[in-house]
Amino acid sequence: MAKYRKLGRTSSQRKALLRNQVTALIYKGKIVTTLARAKEVQKIADGLIALAAKEKDNYEKVTVSAKVPLKDKDGKRVKEVVDGKKVTKYETIQKEIKKDLPSRLHARHQMLKVLYPVTEVPTKNAGKKRGTKKVDLVAKLFDEYGPRYASRKGGYTRIVKIGQRKGDGAMEVVLELV
Repeated sequence: MAKYRKLGRTSSQRKALLRNQVTALIYKGKIVTTLARAKEVQKIADGLIALAAKEKDNYEKVTVSAKVPLKDKDGKRVKEVVDGKKVTKYETIQKEIKKDLPSRLHARHQMLKVLYPVTEVPTKNAGKKRGTKKVDLVAKLFDEYGPRYASRKGGYTRIVKIGQRKGDGAMEVVLELV
């Protein structure tokens, strides 16, 4: 007996399909897919959420100083003349950041092996590169899903059957986060 479903695909196609669906599930919270795919995606997603819940508080806060360019009211860098050259003016600011401890860093790398990068495009900028922003799904797992599911002992996703697909009769389901 196999330990996983092959889903009628080669290993590279299957891995890409599952990574894509897990990424969509974490990003949106709910996906519609077939029953066989949902059961495979459920295994992977539950593992990622369990990892996030386990490592949610495993960081230390560190204060760092950073050099930041000064900007005027229009958002342009402030320049000053030094020895006949225009030089950008900088200020030093103190910033508090979260520094991952080794086990949380390892968990982050494990999650990044599964999740694809997601870019959010506003509707007014559709088809343009400007105005897009990258979504940090690993941070979403640690900051949002980790605390939410910390008290739960597994079973982070739910499969709800919605009927057979018209074309091939495959059982369609909704896979959602509980």
